[in-house]
Amino acid sequence: MSFGGPTNPYQPPGPPAHGPYTPPPYVPPQPGPAPYGYPHPHPHPPHPHPQPYPYPYVPQPQPGRGGLRGGEWPSVRELLRQGQPRVSGCVWLVLLAPCTWFVFLPLVLGYSFARSARIRARRLFPHTHRAVDDRRVTRVQQVRAWTAAAMSLLLLAVYGKPEDVTEAQEQYMMRLVVTPPLLLLSAPVVIAVLFRWASAETRSAMRARVRVALRSARWYVGAVMAVPLLGGVIIMLGRNQTPSSGSAGAAPWLILATALPLAWLLFFLGFATGPAVRTGFNTAAVHAALPALLTGTLVWEFAAMSLVAGGLPPGPPLIQALAVIGGPASVTAVVWWEIRRLRTLYGVTLRA
Repeated sequence: MSFGGPTNPYQPPGPPAHGPYTPPPYVPPQPGPAPYGYPHPHPHPPHPHPQPYPYPYVPQPQPGRGGLRGGEWPSVRELLRQGQPRVSGCVWLVLLAPCTWFVFLPLVLGYSFARSARIRARRLFPHTHRAVDDRRVTRVQQVRAWTAAAMSLLLLAVYGKPEDVTEAQEQYMMRLVVTPPLLLLSAPVVIAVLFRWASAETRSAMRARVRVALRSARWYVGAVMAVPLLGGVIIMLGRNQTPSSGSAGAAPWLILATALPLAWLLFFLGFATGPAVRTGFNTAAVHAALPALLTGTLVWEFAAMSLVAGGLPPGPPLIQALAVIGGPASVTAVVWWEIRRLRTLYGVTLRA
């Protein structure tokens, strides 16, 4: 019996008073919760193989110039909610004044029309103009385009005259105006050739995709045809608005009712023309090689139109021949190389 203090609980028991000492059997520690006050030896055991995130990362459009260009435009209500805490009371009094509505209301109405037309244009003509995203082909196309532009400027700087520069500007504007209708006329011919070459299974799949392209083309053609019609109606109503006529009071409201859809159509054409030309009116969904074939066809048509409308470019005969044939020939070479990569790398074929 010990009188110096409490017995040590961690000291093994001593030998009994009578008989030999037999140690207790060894019992391994069993897994279980750690006692109160003692930390777990491995509170957070590391995973031997960290697993990747199950969903792919999708970058969100940032606010500002890039966000408005690539993402969706906010509505007028969202813009007012974002700007309301930052506007003081004096500024709101100025905005609520009757004279301010003559400036504020057209801006709000114009923004609403532009946003609605942009949404419709992006739904009809997505910005993806290639079924196969080949970065190497895109890089070669950009290099060829910048090289052609530099050679054209160099040719005008060395051999050009002031009238040649004016003629080049007129031809550039003519191409901007002629490209959509020329594309609408050339696409059915190229699609018919592809249908002739394709197999029966490919034709059945292409027919459904052609309907989507035709629907978007009808929207664009209808908007182009409706703009001069509405403009003519506004001109006729403006001419008929005289003080002696009995309809002088209703003419301004009729002009306003006609000008609103005209403004929406102009916004729609402004947002849809670029994507429609780049996507070939959604012909990339019909066949992966169709945008390349359309590009090769259009470049020779533009060369023929420029030769007929403006004649030969300035310079010696050899330079003139190279300027006329070099551009379309280089585009045709890039198109042939792109179709060859589609066939070898992605299995896209033209013939059955």
